[in-house]
Amino acid sequence: MYLSGEHQTLVKLLVAGPFGVGKTTLIRALSETPPLHTEEVMTQTGAGVDDLAGVREKTTTTVAIDFGRLTLPGELVLYLFGTPGQKRFRPLWQDIARGALGALVLADTRRLADSFEVMDIVEEAGLRYAVAVNTFPDAPHYDADKLREALDLHPDTPLVMCDARDREQSVDALIALVGHVLAHTPEENPNP
Repeated sequence: MYLSGEHQTLVKLLVAGPFGVGKTTLIRALSETPPLHTEEVMTQTGAGVDDLAGVREKTTTTVAIDFGRLTLPGELVLYLFGTPGQKRFRPLWQDIARGALGALVLADTRRLADSFEVMDIVEEAGLRYAVAVNTFPDAPHYDADKLREALDLHPDTPLVMCDARDREQSVDALIALVGHVLAHTPEENPNP
């Protein structure tokens, strides 16, 4: 039920990553409500701006946000805000990130270097994050240690593999993020 009479814990999370990495797909796979998306057909105007290397088949792009909702056991309600991947939409980032507790950063092994700027933005925003490598069928596969090294991840940062189209794998990626965020969130003292 959308608004139950029970106590719910509401958490805002970002789903971030470079252009064409699967953010919209992941939110669509996860959301228990019809997801809100601002997906538009790509035009020639963006041809000189958007780098389509590795995503030649892409015909649409997010121009503002994607939004979905997922309730986990224990009445933990996750509000998922997908960020646009293109650099020209970076001015929206600060507003989208306001109030978020963490970010799931999607990465693509065909274009790992594209993830660095997004991880930098997330770190500059002071957000905890997990990295989910979207396992595209035609992408090279590497073991976790090599990926962690290539992405220069802190040993504490969760790294998971997932197919963004697969609800169960995507839930597992979010659970890794939520666990990481909660492990680094100070508990409130009920008796000040």
